[in-house]
Amino acid sequence: MEPGNQTKVTVFVLGGLPNTTQSPLLFFLIFLTIYILTVMGNFLILFTILSEPQLHGLPMYFFLCNLSVLDASLSSVTVPKILAGFMVSSYRAISFGGCIAQLYAFHFLASTECFLYTVMAYDRYLAICHPLNYATLMNRKVCFQLAVGTWLTGSFHAAIHASLTFRLPYCGPNQVDYFFCDIPPVLKLACADTVVNQTVILANIGVVAAGCLVLICVSYAYIASAILKIRTRQGRLCAFSTCSAHLTVVLLYYGPPVFIYMRPSSSDSSYGPLAVFYTIITPMLNPFIYTLRNKEVQRALRKLFYRQVVSQGK
Repeated sequence: MEPGNQTKVTVFVLGGLPNTTQSPLLFFLIFLTIYILTVMGNFLILFTILSEPQLHGLPMYFFLCNLSVLDASLSSVTVPKILAGFMVSSYRAISFGGCIAQLYAFHFLASTECFLYTVMAYDRYLAICHPLNYATLMNRKVCFQLAVGTWLTGSFHAAIHASLTFRLPYCGPNQVDYFFCDIPPVLKLACADTVVNQTVILANIGVVAAGCLVLICVSYAYIASAILKIRTRQGRLCAFSTCSAHLTVVLLYYGPPVFIYMRPSSSDSSYGPLAVFYTIITPMLNPFIYTLRNKEVQRALRKLFYRQVVSQGK
């Protein structure tokens, strides 16, 4: 196509989730249930921590509040559009500006969560390896600075990818072979060479994800060493229990995106289940993981429900 005859794309059409076209109502109900559980679960954790003075002043629960907001927001970036597409096929269309916003928001939230997991690992390292200096090293000001740093860095990281992706010309086709606007499927529609963009994906996302994962692994290597030095079995179990929930969500979070973004030129349809897991399922699981593995959160939830029952009985 000659440059003068190119028509700029103003609307993209999302491909939706594979293998769901035969029973759209069933999948609508499934994903609606998942979305409700995700939002309610994460905001229940948030409200429980904020309503319990003994929790919201502790660094670990301050970061958990940030994680709850990120998980609820991350799910909200993709799931409502998926639900609309299940009911009316024309709702799979998304404007060019809407696609930019969705891609930016997704990578902003996902990368911020990546950085936050690293900060949470550092917090656990200080708590277990330097317990006497923990209150000084992780005071309220430091917690706030670390949290703000993760959000700002995530915003900058997403801005790089959004600007590089949408500086390219898009002249058709406009069918995004994915259930939301993400970098690899959108790049396939560009009417220009995408080698630079794919290189940046490998360098930026790869370095960031690998760097965060290495820092988390180093933190847990020191934590494991410190736990093994604890003489009593009860002490070791208590120390490990403060890390187990975080370690579980890290393992659930890192696998799928590394596989997807390290091979951006491969078929996107095969990544559907992996992408659904870390963008939709993991944000739903996080509140349950932290609730089931954390006795302090369980205790605070029971107190919260008890206060609600008492207030309603009066």
